[in-house]
Amino acid sequence: MTAIDDKWNEIQWIGPPFDAGAGSGEGPNPDGRGSSRDFANGSIYWSPGTGAREVHGDIRLKYAQLGGSGGFLGYPVTDELGCPDGVGRFNHFEGGSIYWTPQGGAHEVHGAIRDLWASMGWENSFLGYPATDEIGTGNSRSNRFQHGHISWSPSEGAVAHHSTLID
Repeated sequence: MTAIDDKWNEIQWIGPPFDAGAGSGEGPNPDGRGSSRDFANGSIYWSPGTGAREVHGDIRLKYAQLGGSGGFLGYPVTDELGCPDGVGRFNHFEGGSIYWTPQGGAHEVHGAIRDLWASMGWENSFLGYPATDEIGTGNSRSNRFQHGHISWSPSEGAVAHHSTLID
C-alpha cells in the first residue's frame, strides 16, 4: 500500500481509480518530487513534504490549467475544504491557493497578494472571494476580488483597494 492508497481508503467518495489503460495508475510526477493518481472524481497527489492530498472539481481543473504539481503552485498541502461561510471551497498548495465559489468559479491567489489577503481574513475580509487569477503587467501584479482588488509592485508591496465595481 502507498500513501495514495491509504488516502483513497479514507475518502473513497472520489470514486474508483482509473487503471493504466483507462486513465492513470499511480506513478511518479515529471518533477521527480512526488507521485499522483487520477480517480473518477478527483486526483490524489503525494510528496514527501506534503503527504497525500486530494484535489477535485473545478479546483482540480484550475490546478491542471496552472501546471499541476509541476507548476508554480506545487503540491497541495490541504485536501479541498469548505470555507467558514459555507459558500466557497479551497485547496492550499505549496505556492498559493485556489478558491472556488458557485458564482465566481475557481481562481488562484499567491505570493504577497495572498499573504495580504490572508492577513485580512481571507474571504471574510471586505474584499470577499477572488474574482480573477493573478494578472500582471510590467513589474506590477494584481488580483481582483468581489469587492475590490489587491495590487502589488516592487516599490509599494501589496496594497488592498476597496471597490463597488464587482459583485
